[in-house]
Amino acid sequence: MDAIDLSLVELLQGNARLSYAELARQVGLSAPAVHERVGKLESSGVVRAYRAEVEPEAIGLGVTALIGIVEDSGGDTDDVLEAFRRMPEIESCYFMAGVESFLLKARVGTIAELEQLIVRLNRTPGVASTRTGIALSTKWENRPQPLARPAT
Repeated sequence: MDAIDLSLVELLQGNARLSYAELARQVGLSAPAVHERVGKLESSGVVRAYRAEVEPEAIGLGVTALIGIVEDSGGDTDDVLEAFRRMPEIESCYFMAGVESFLLKARVGTIAELEQLIVRLNRTPGVASTRTGIALSTKWENRPQPLARPAT
């Protein structure tokens, strides 16, 4: 990736709805050249998706929980992950170093729904135990990281 690609990624992180013409204007290329570069960024996996960021509370998901999962020593990791994938409340799943094998970020509407999710997680074959923290508020999330610029 060169400096123009990095600029395109930063611009798209800030506003994925920018037109190719506007991206081109900001990086000093033609719209077709920008279209080609963005296509390459997408096909190489640098740009993975475009999505609308929605306010969770506005759609009835006012409870955010971080759930640590201790995997049973006899459990199959792929089976455990597949079980997590089938739970729509789980927004993110991270494989961890340390005692807990996974850290899940879940969003639900109520504490009762969180309780039901935790019960399902604890009944999942391969899960030995869970540890849950409830977020009181979200100060920020999904903040784009500054991109490293190539040395000139």
